[in-house]
Amino acid sequence: MTKNRPRDGIVSTRSPYWLLCILLVLPGFPSAFADAGVSSARPTIGLVLSGGGAKGMAHVGVLRVLEEMQVPVDVVVGTSAGSAVAALYATGMPVEEIEKRFIGLDWLSSFRDDPGRAYKPVRRKQDDWRLPLVPGIGVGSEGVRFGGGLVTGQNLGFILNELTRNAALVDDFDQLPIPFRAVATDLETGVEVVIGDGNLADAIRASMSIPGVYAPVERGGRLLVDGGVANNLPVSVARDMGADVVIAVDITDPLMTTEDMREAFSVVGQLTTLMTRRNTELQLGLLTDRDILIQPDLQGHTSADFYDAPVLFELGASGARDHAVALNRLAVSDSEWRDYRARLRAEKLAPGPVVRIEFRKGDRLASDFLRERIRQKEGEPLDVEQLEADLKRIYGLGYYETVSWSMRPSEAGPVLIIQAREKSWGPNYLSFGLNYEDNFDGDTRFNLATGLRMTELNRLGAEWQTGLQLGTQPWVRSQWYQPLDYGYDRFAVIGVEYRRDDYSIYDNGDRISEIDVTFREVDLALGMELGGDGEIRLGYVRGYATVDDEVGVPVAPSGKVHQGYGSLQLVHDSLSDAFYPKSGAFAGIRARVEREELGSDREFDALTGMLLGTGTWQRFNLTGLLYTRQVISGEPGVENAARLGGFRQLSAYAPGEITGNDAVLMAAWARREFGGPVLPWFTGLGFETGNAWEQMDDATWSGLVRSWSVFAGVDTFLGPVQLSAAYNNEDEWTAYLNIGFSFTQLFY
Repeated sequence: MTKNRPRDGIVSTRSPYWLLCILLVLPGFPSAFADAGVSSARPTIGLVLSGGGAKGMAHVGVLRVLEEMQVPVDVVVGTSAGSAVAALYATGMPVEEIEKRFIGLDWLSSFRDDPGRAYKPVRRKQDDWRLPLVPGIGVGSEGVRFGGGLVTGQNLGFILNELTRNAALVDDFDQLPIPFRAVATDLETGVEVVIGDGNLADAIRASMSIPGVYAPVERGGRLLVDGGVANNLPVSVARDMGADVVIAVDITDPLMTTEDMREAFSVVGQLTTLMTRRNTELQLGLLTDRDILIQPDLQGHTSADFYDAPVLFELGASGARDHAVALNRLAVSDSEWRDYRARLRAEKLAPGPVVRIEFRKGDRLASDFLRERIRQKEGEPLDVEQLEADLKRIYGLGYYETVSWSMRPSEAGPVLIIQAREKSWGPNYLSFGLNYEDNFDGDTRFNLATGLRMTELNRLGAEWQTGLQLGTQPWVRSQWYQPLDYGYDRFAVIGVEYRRDDYSIYDNGDRISEIDVTFREVDLALGMELGGDGEIRLGYVRGYATVDDEVGVPVAPSGKVHQGYGSLQLVHDSLSDAFYPKSGAFAGIRARVEREELGSDREFDALTGMLLGTGTWQRFNLTGLLYTRQVISGEPGVENAARLGGFRQLSAYAPGEITGNDAVLMAAWARREFGGPVLPWFTGLGFETGNAWEQMDDATWSGLVRSWSVFAGVDTFLGPVQLSAAYNNEDEWTAYLNIGFSFTQLFY
């Protein structure tokens, strides 16, 4: 019997070859042959993730879809935000874990270097309310110097170290569960730099160093910035790594139209987009018919929408599902997928006990300066939380541009490396401050302050700080701070100070006199730090006060009033912010003994105490205050009187309206925050009660005056700008505009 033969170019439906051809194009069938012992090689799949700021979180949604469809990734490359997502996936971190990390991340902290007030020593916290602005300006013999960016990346480094902790010992990125490359740009030449080895967190940090925002990263003698400048969609890099098929995810901003460019910021944004769009188009030209280009629809979202993570995840996933047919051709069988995922999970990259600690630092301070501040011990497992707390406290001293940690393998075991890079614009720094208070009734206070802090003056870390304030309350102080050991546990301070303040003297609510009192003092103190939030000081002050420009009824002595006294001060300060605290507490007590034998014209003993606590639930904040000043014995004189009145010190009364030897203030404020994380605004209610007396024996509950207030404001880099109205129990109203009020200034 003659068999049927197909004509040229036509396959008979009765032929078994027809069925075989159909099966071979079905997803997963080649793998089924492989399972049965038939050899079938799949293509090497490369995943390329572009830069795009916060929009980079759309990449995570793409990863989720790839896993749902069982599409393996053999090599992964990323630029800027894409490098962060790519690196986490390359370490084998599950997509669910990446999503969880990104949702819970404090994104705003990555754009700040300050690790938080909690990590500053108490002596730094004392300066916060008067000189809060430290803009990264240095002063040297060659003039004024500036930092390399608005942000050096200190907090960003901690975040990336934490995210990549399980790959801390990986030096060759080909040894990751998925081979990985990050793309950065050489700032000098503008060419791309492909990073495939070294510390993984540093590689990501270099790739996402936005010029002018983050300081460049130095690597191999080159300064590296954001990879989007040279290659925002590094398809070529994936090809060089051996990718046969590229899945490219492009989230580059589209160019704006003429109608969209009406503001200066939009023009700057367009120029940036032009730069990245041009190199992106060149890379898109390298894609072939085999490759897959995913461009999620992110219209309406910007590179700053860090708190829209769930939405961006879904938009990325939707963009990937639009290419489900093409992606399905790359899917593998269930058994292959299980093997692939098992290989990723099998990689054990977490470091063991630290065998050695190495310090890499500048030469202005001794190595013991750092060693004494690191609690991690050799031979013990790495305690990342403790280590980063120590590094944050080191950074809080203000000497270093970045303080970071990394690991490297050795034959004996993991080696911990502490890298402390001294500030390129140091070691002398400028700071600034402004405070303003106006009650719209003739009492206006405006002060502008600046300070120069000269640091690292010897190997123990001595400092010389000078501050100058001009305005209604002039102030000048210069002091030398000398640590007595490398750990800062003990220290000595010697300083000189000039200050002038205006006093209004009231009698039954009527202003009867106005005086200016000027103080000139020299002080010496010995102290000890008590952990990160406490300090004790024993001091001696010698100087004199003079009364100037007295108007009205004479109430103060003429000529100099000599002062000489000893003091003992104990302070705990864990407030999260000097002006706008949301958590923490302040507790301070100071004893003052003024005697003739110490050089004083007065003889008295006084005690000052203050307690402040604050806590936040959701966006509600409650703050409570208790302040007291009491003369235990003797007569202090009007120049040493306790004064109340003014904003948040019995707000419905004028500044200094309530004056006496002894005083008590109790207050509580409730505040609700609104708005976004960048510029929050708030409203609230306050209640204050207290009074001042010639002696505490005169105090009675019925003698307490009261003040109720409502306020609203916005938090700024100079402190809150607040508008408030206050009402007292004498049916009097007062309004205030205040900038830069700090609770702690009541104690200091």
